[in-house]
Formats: sequence, structure tokens, C-alpha cells
Amino acid sequence: MAGASPVIRTPDQRLRVFVSSTLRELADERRAVRAAIERMRLAPVMFELGARPHPPRELYRAYLAQSDVFIGIYGDSYGWIAPGEEISGLEDEYRLAPRAIPKLIYIKDTDARDEPLTALIARIQADDTAAYLPFRTAEELEEQVAGDLATLLAERFDQSRRREAGAEDRDAAASFTLTGRVPVPYTTTIGREPDIAAVRGLLEAGADRVVSLIGPGGVGKSRLAIEVARACADLFPAGVRFVPLESVLDPDLLLPAIAYHLGVRDTGEAELEERIARSLTERRMLIVLDNFEQIVDAAPVLVRLFTIAPAATFIVTSRVVLRIRGERVYEVSALTTPAPQRPVGLEAAARSPAVMLFVDRARAVAPRFELTAANVGAIVDVCRRLEGLPLAIELAAAKVPVLTPADIAERLEQSLPLLTATGRDLPERQRAMSATIEWSVSLLPPAQRDLLEDLGVFSGRFGLDAVEAVGAGRSWGDAAIDALAALVDASLVKRTEIGGRTAFSLLVVVREYAVGRLQERGELEALRRVHADHYTALARRLVPELRGAGQIDAVTLLGFALPNLRAAARHLVDAARIDEAADFARSLFLYWWISGLFAEVRLWMLELLDQKHPMSKRTRATALFLTLWGGLWRYPPGEIVAGLSECIALFEEAGDEESAVMTLAIRGSTRLQLPDPDLTLAETEMREAGERLRTTGDHWAEAMTHVGLALLAIVRGSPDDALVRLDRAWAIGAAQQDAFTQVVAGQQRARLLIMRGEFDAAERVYSQTLPLAVRLHFDDGVAFALEGTSAIAVARGDAWRAGALATAAASIRQRIGGFDLGAFAVQLPLLAALRETDPEGVAAGERDGAEMTVGEAVGLALPDEIRAEVDDLLRQW
Repeated sequence: MAGASPVIRTPDQRLRVFVSSTLRELADERRAVRAAIERMRLAPVMFELGARPHPPRELYRAYLAQSDVFIGIYGDSYGWIAPGEEISGLEDEYRLAPRAIPKLIYIKDTDARDEPLTALIARIQADDTAAYLPFRTAEELEEQVAGDLATLLAERFDQSRRREAGAEDRDAAASFTLTGRVPVPYTTTIGREPDIAAVRGLLEAGADRVVSLIGPGGVGKSRLAIEVARACADLFPAGVRFVPLESVLDPDLLLPAIAYHLGVRDTGEAELEERIARSLTERRMLIVLDNFEQIVDAAPVLVRLFTIAPAATFIVTSRVVLRIRGERVYEVSALTTPAPQRPVGLEAAARSPAVMLFVDRARAVAPRFELTAANVGAIVDVCRRLEGLPLAIELAAAKVPVLTPADIAERLEQSLPLLTATGRDLPERQRAMSATIEWSVSLLPPAQRDLLEDLGVFSGRFGLDAVEAVGAGRSWGDAAIDALAALVDASLVKRTEIGGRTAFSLLVVVREYAVGRLQERGELEALRRVHADHYTALARRLVPELRGAGQIDAVTLLGFALPNLRAAARHLVDAARIDEAADFARSLFLYWWISGLFAEVRLWMLELLDQKHPMSKRTRATALFLTLWGGLWRYPPGEIVAGLSECIALFEEAGDEESAVMTLAIRGSTRLQLPDPDLTLAETEMREAGERLRTTGDHWAEAMTHVGLALLAIVRGSPDDALVRLDRAWAIGAAQQDAFTQVVAGQQRARLLIMRGEFDAAERVYSQTLPLAVRLHFDDGVAFALEGTSAIAVARGDAWRAGALATAAASIRQRIGGFDLGAFAVQLPLLAALRETDPEGVAAGERDGAEMTVGEAVGLALPDEIRAEVDDLLRQW
């Protein structure tokens, strides 16, 4: 919060710059200052960026309270003095600016200055918290502001690095979605107590930004990382997040993967790295990055992350050292086995972690299994031969139902030397792991062996339907269920349940083995083609559901399939199936939007545009459109408008009327972001697009056009017209049972009702839209509803509830990497006014709100009878 400290954050964390001046007289100068601020990648706080050109005192007071730097531009006019006031808004803004924030004052060279303004400038010149400089032209002012902001950041950057390490973390109990939570181990962890204690000690000391758990495949790095994360939760008040990278093969996808598991949504309004930094600001969080070795070239990205998020700490599991600054390497050793020099008795063997693991896993598949004097020698022999590698021991123990320990030891004695001899370029333990998998697979019937190898084509989790889809013509195709069950029993395939759906997955080293076998057989590319065909067909089947009554279920199914949707897109791009890749990405446009996944889509489309292969006009238009959408709110609006114009032309030449019209609507709404928007042209384009969409039956796009026209009406100061448009959008969404459209239109509609003082009507809208946002797992929709219900609580004088809901919403916005909301934050001026009359009540609510989970905050916002409908879903947040 501005004013709490003289510290200024780095630009990557979107420092807010409040700009004060008369609106009309200095319009050119305000545009120049805004350009300078945006050049520095900072966030300008200016009233003309919102919907109300003349906001009340409470609104600019709330804006000032959120700002980090104050810029004043003074020319001739002192400004208007409102009825009942003694000073102008210009002077009031300066007085209200917190003393602790820097103030940069720019005074225009003029001979015709109002006397009250001259007196104000004299007082400013005597203020030791302000710096002031003269200027003559808007161009000169722009350069001066950019230079002064750069100097200011350079001077104060070190202060941000020296913040008190023990500062309170307001996000101590921030709620997370299931995605990114630390996995619960399926089995008991054995023999890792010393490692857990050692790594905890490193994290507790806090001297290292990255702790890398290094070791060969199968040694237990991931399991150790999970146990450390669970054991160290108390050290990280902002929580622990787990990011699996086994299905991430492209270094460019590291940031999207981290963002996805942090819950950061990429909607295109800021660079993804910037949104992640915003999410992690001042949050003492532990982030586990599992299986980093396949994208080790992305290690420098990790350095950038911990530089801009100094409160975050990372654990990395990898087979290779990252070799970056800030890294502490912790070598993960295999489990200790009984020393080979002498015979081992029963009691001594029972104390060996490797033997304990074998016995535990054997009992899991054969409950009556015991360590006895008769089998102890064979078990010790197995553990020694496998060099204490946990995964190898588990695979061997899984054979106990069909083989005795002596049989297992005998087969290993025969198989391992032969198998390891073929991989002399691998480390000894890695050869043992590969050999153990090979030996385990060799015991399978041919159909089960073929199935295991074919499963290597899947990325992350997959369902039985997907297995059966790729099984056509395969040796196991008619026996998929039984063969899959046998692989689960053999500990080669993991079975879990996610949201009531059965999911299967392979351990990373098993998947690597399977992929290697497919490559040896020359069948990998053919199977990837079948895999991609299945998931593109799944997308085609679900696309119609994304714009109707089946939307929520479709979003859930696509989320379940997401790792394999990514793999399918990767294959389409790599295989130069360019038209199919573009159609696939475009068809899921609404899913990418709801789930905030545009960063990945943009990367795919940029790759398509860079390829030398022939490309249809429709494909080029699609790829260009999706790259533009990914930067719609963070790149110069003029460039976006020009790019969208090219897309429209290409779509029309390709005969894709629907896409051309949708792009026309987006171009019209984008014009509102131009420095000097032509509102008439923007309205003409959106109206034309809306009419054409209505006749073509694209109800979703038609509704979104009404939302755009509503925003235009707000800019024009016509809230009644805006409400009519939003009512139409809402009606379309309700008629189509489109949850996303109802959430978007409804949230805007409720905000306008609050501005009109119609609080009961607004509350009814939130009661309808908030459950829909929960079902969609749409964070923005949840945050908007909590902010709106906070404003309603203010109107009813409930200070505690208002403060709690506003703070819970702010926690969500930080987690998803959201930035300033400007005029959308209807609760801010109302809350600021209530804080004047009941500061203790608001403060108590804010303290409690900081501790609430998302589910608790939603429960507070909803009436009891409606909350009961979403209780089960809320438990997953």
C-alpha cells in the first residue's frame, strides 16, 4: 500500500503513478506523461482511463491511496472549486497525496497563471518531499518525466531489496486451486528423514534462492521434493506450489507452466512474466519445479523470476545441475543397503531403508508378505543389485505375487549384467534403473508390453477413452481395460481419481523408456499422429458445448485433457500440419480465454508464422489474430488496430465471414484504447458487427459486442444506454445457457447498478453470476463479484463484511497476477468513505479477509440457500 514505506518497487511489479492536472487545459501534456509512464512499463492512474471524467473526492482519494508516485502538472489554471469546497480538486489531490510517496512536479513556463495556483506552487517549492522542474512543450515534458522516473527507480531500488525479511505477509492463507497443490504420496516415504531435515535446514536459513535436488532417474527426487514441501509449509506463509514439468518439453513454455500452476491467468493485458511477478510480490512462497532437466536451457528464466520476486524460493528436481547464480545443489543419494562385506542378520536388514522399502511395497501387493530368515538374504541381494534405487526396488517388489524374492534375485543376476552392458554411456545407477524397467517389462505378456510402450505417447494424465482411441489396430486394442489394469498392478502405470474421473499416468522414467522403445520401433511419429487426431477430434466435439448449456462440463473436460491438448498442438506445429494447428487453436479460443492460457497459444502461433511452409490466408489470419489477442491490452493500440485490419482482410479473402465479423467487433472495441479515439467509428464498427453476428447466429460473439458497446456508452457518460446493452448481452447468455457470457455481462451490469445506487438489484445479479464463475473456475469473475458485494456491504453499513470481501478479492487478484482495475473497482471510493466513519470495523474485516480461503469468501458473499449449491466446488478452491 502506498504511503506505508518509502520503498519503490521495481517496474516489473507495475508501480502506480498518479497524474494530477487540469483535464482540459493540459490534455496534450497528460497524453505525453501517460506515454512516458507506459514507456517505463509502469501503470498510469488517470481519471480519463476510467468511465467517470469528473470523479468525486472519495474516488481520487482511493486512487491516491493505491499509488506509489505522484506527478503534478501545472499550467495556467487553478481548476474548478466545487460547491461547498474551499479549494480546487487540483490542490486537494496534492494535499491528499501521502507524504511518504515521491512527488514529481512539472510547472509549465507561462505568464498567465491563476493567483491561487501561484500560491500553491510556492507552497510546493517549500515542501521537502517534492521535486519540481519547469517545462515548455509536451514533447519536452514526456522526455523529462521518463528520465526522472528512471532516476527515481534507480535511487530507490536498493531499498526494496532491503525490506525487512520478517514483514507480515497479508496473503498468509491465500487459497489455491487444486492445480499446483503439492501431491499427496500414494505410498509411505521410507528412509528420507535425514534428507528432509537437511533440505529444510537450507530453506530455513534462507540464504539460497534455488535448492536443486540432483540425482539420476528413479532415485526419488520428486518424492523427496514432495515431502520437503509438505514438511516446510510453516516456513512459507503464502503457501507452497508444485509445478510438474514432465510434459513440458519446450523451454519457452516454462513461464506458462509456472503461471498455470500458480493460478496466474494470461488474458493478454500484461506480459506473463510481469503477471507472475505481480502474483509473487512480497509473498513468501515455495515453488517446486519438478523434472527440470528436459528444459534446462530455461534456467536463466528462473534467475529473472527470483530477481523480480525476491520473497519466493524455488526447489528444483533435475538430473543435471542448472549452473545458475543463487543455486544450492543437494545431491539425492540412493537408499542405503546392507554393507556387502559380511552376511546380514534379520534385525540389521530390517533397519536398512532399502530393505524396508522392498518389504513395504511387497506388502502392498501381497498383504501377507513378511521379512523372514528364509528370504532376507535374497531381498538384501536384490536391494544391493539395484544399488538402493527406490523406483527400481519398487518395480522389483511389485513382482512378489508371482515370484519369490529368490526368483527375483536370480532373474536380476541373469538380466542386469546383460541389460546394463548396452548402456555404458549412462551413469551406473541410471543403467541399473533402465535395466530394471527393461526387466520388469520383459515379464509382461506381449500385449501388455506393447500397451506400456504405446502409452508413452501420452503427456501427463489420460483417461481410458483416450487409451481406447489410440488402440485401434494395436495388439492390445481389444483388451485395453484388462491390460491397463495389469500395468497398474505391476506398478508401471499409476491410477488416480480427479474430479470423479479415473486418470492414468506414467512415471517420468517409465515414460522415457516407453518413448525410447517407440522410437526404436519407428512408430513414435505415427502414434503421435493418432494421438493428435484423437485430441483434435475431442476439441471439435466440445467446441459447440463451449457456447451453450454444456459450457461448464466442456471446460472441465478440456482442463482434464489439457496436458494432451498441449502435446497435440505441439505435434501439429512440429509436423507442419499448419492449417490444422491454426484451426485447433482458434476452435478453443473461448476455453483459452476462460482458463487464461493465451501465452502458450501465442507461442504456437508465432511458430506457425515463422515457418516457411505454404499457408492459407485463413490460417495466416488466425495465427495473426491469436498473437494480437495475446497482446491486446499491453501493446500500442494503434498497432493492434492495424493488425486486426489485416486479419479482417485476410478472413474476408478466405471467405471466413464469421471470423471477419468477430474481428471487426474486436477492432471497434480496441479503438476505445487509442489516445484520441474516434468513438463514432468505434460504435459504427461494433454495431455493424453485432447486426451481422445476429443474422449469422453467432450468439456468443453478438453478446460480447453488446458488452463492447456498453463500455463505449460508459466512456460517453451514458450509463442508461450501457445498461440497455448489458441487459441484451445478459439475455442472450441466459437464453443460450452460456455461463461465461452471463458472468461477463452480469458483472458489468451489477457494477452499473451499484453506481446508480440500486444495491438490491446488484446483489441479485451477483447471486446469479458468482456461482457460475465458481463452476467455471473463472477467477476474474469471482474477484469482480467479491468486490461488488463489498461495495453493497458498504452501502448497508457493514464495515467488517465490506473490508473482508475487498481484501479477499485483492488476494485473488494478486494470485492471478491482476493489475489496476481503475473505474471497475466500484468498492474503492465507497470503502474509503466508510473507513472515515468506521475505521476499526473496516480494519477488522480486512484482517479476517486476508486469512480467508476463496471458498470462505464466496460463502460470505452468497446467501445461504445459494451457497449450498456450490459447497462441493468451493472445497476444491
